[in-house]
Order: sequence, then structure tokens, then C-alpha cells
Amino acid sequence: MGNNRQLRAAKYGYLILSVLFCALGIVLLVRPIFSVLVLCRIAGVLLVLFGIVKIIGYLSQDLYRLAFQFDLALGLLLIALGAILLFRTEVVAYRICVVMGICVLADSFLKIQTAIDAKIFGIRQWWLILGGAIAAGITGFLLVFRPYESTRAVTTLAGVSLLAVGILNLITICTALYIPRPHSGAKHNP
Repeated sequence: MGNNRQLRAAKYGYLILSVLFCALGIVLLVRPIFSVLVLCRIAGVLLVLFGIVKIIGYLSQDLYRLAFQFDLALGLLLIALGAILLFRTEVVAYRICVVMGICVLADSFLKIQTAIDAKIFGIRQWWLILGGAIAAGITGFLLVFRPYESTRAVTTLAGVSLLAVGILNLITICTALYIPRPHSGAKHNP
């Protein structure tokens, strides 16, 4: 696969999966009484797919080296967690919020570093990544410590968290990834 093709595949995979995370978040916000087992299976599939996309992104040669810089390790972690959610659903169903919260926290911390690196690199929209990472990190923290015990409140918080992660990934991929046009001699100004 050519470098630009691999970058485009990773970018569009990120975009599609980020939109799916947003959609699942909205579903949980609109319908907070959602089957935990179904949520685990959907989340498991999305995590495995997103892990694969992250690894493809990491292996690509993006110009800025920002959008995918931590995605090998995070991709492997997401695949492992997704597989656990898929194959041990009943065992982890009651811990789904903690698993989601840890994933969101890890991604948020790494995106804070990406935002700082983007600022140093000269990308003007670095602050969007930082703001999104902080917002997603707060929801991840709340998911881990669950200040609310009601299923409805926790499911709503999971929906907000998925929406925040989806938006954060959309912001990151749209601001920190540059794919040069074929045969383009023009320089890109970040």
C-alpha cells in the first residue's frame, strides 16, 4: 500500500470510527436504558476496529508525525480491551465504565501531549486538541470513579464520554494530519 493510500485509509478509518463513537454516545444520551451486554459487544467491536486503524496510522508515514505518534501502543491496548469485551462480556459487563474510563483517560493524556507537540510544531489549532483532551479526560475520570450509582446516570455519562472521545479524535485527525497531494510541489503551511 502506498504511503498516501495508507495515510488516507488511516484518516478515513479515524473519521468513520470517530463518527460511530459520537453516534453511540448520542444513542446512550437519548436512550440511557440500554443493554449493558449489547453495549459491551458494540464497544468491543469498535475498540478492535479503532485499534487496527490506530496501528495502520502509526505505521504510515504522516508528514507531521503528530496524529498517530502514540497509536501503536494504544492500538494494541484497544484491540486487547475490545477482545476482552467481546469474549468475556458477562464477566466485564459490570466493569464497562471503568474500562471505558481508563481508555478515555489514556487517550486524553496522550492527546494533551499531542496538543503540546502541535503547538511547538506551529499548528495554529493546537488548542482545540488540548481543550478536547481536557474535556474527554474529565469524562474518563468521572467514568472510573462513578460519582453516580444509578444506571441511567452512568449510562448518560458513558454517552457523554463517547461523544467527547469521538469529537476529540475528529479534531485531532483534522488538525494534526497532513496528507500531501500527489505531485504537489506546493508547501503546506501548518
